[in-house]
Formats: sequence, structure tokens, C-alpha cells
Amino acid sequence: MAFGNRLTAVRKKKKLSQADVGKMIGINGDAYGRYERSEVRPTIEMATKIANALNVSLDYLVGKTDLELDTDMLKRVQAVSNLPDKEKETVFVFLDSFIDRMKLQGVL
Repeated sequence: MAFGNRLTAVRKKKKLSQADVGKMIGINGDAYGRYERSEVRPTIEMATKIANALNVSLDYLVGKTDLELDTDMLKRVQAVSNLPDKEKETVFVFLDSFIDRMKLQGVL
């Protein structure tokens, strides 16, 4: 999926208008709409502002990953990655166990 398509999908999922997002990043809604229609490519600085405003990773918007991680999830992942190895392993064991349980329940 192209950058513009991802912008549109995330914006709509968050129930925001183009004008809403434009206001959040300091431009008008029509200018933001050109990004969604892939008429114009934003600078890296503007793309970062958009990602922050939509609360998604820049990697997701540019198609580097299909995981739509919000900034809260990214902060948690960063916190775990900063733990000592033993504590990190404890988190992974718990997480793996929880995921297995969700699979058994048919949630995943």
C-alpha cells in the first residue's frame, strides 16, 4: 500500500477529517489532501509530523512494516528492549504464554 493510501486509511480509522490532520500538523486540509492523493511527497520532517499526529510509526506510513504500531506500543517495546537480559527474557516468557492462551481461546 502506498504512503497516500496508508495516510487515508489511518486518518479514516481515527475518524479525522483532512482539515483535522492539517490543523494538527500546521497546514491546511487541502495541502494535506495532496499527500493522501500522492500528488505531493512530504519532506521527512513533515512525514514525521504526520506520523506523530496520527499516532503511528513512520515505518508503517512509508510501507517498511505492515504493523500499525501506535506510539504507546512503541514506547513499551523500547522499554522492554532496555531491560537487562534476564528481565527481558521474563517478559518474553510471559508474553509467549499469554499469546498461546489467546490462540487456544480462538482470539488470535
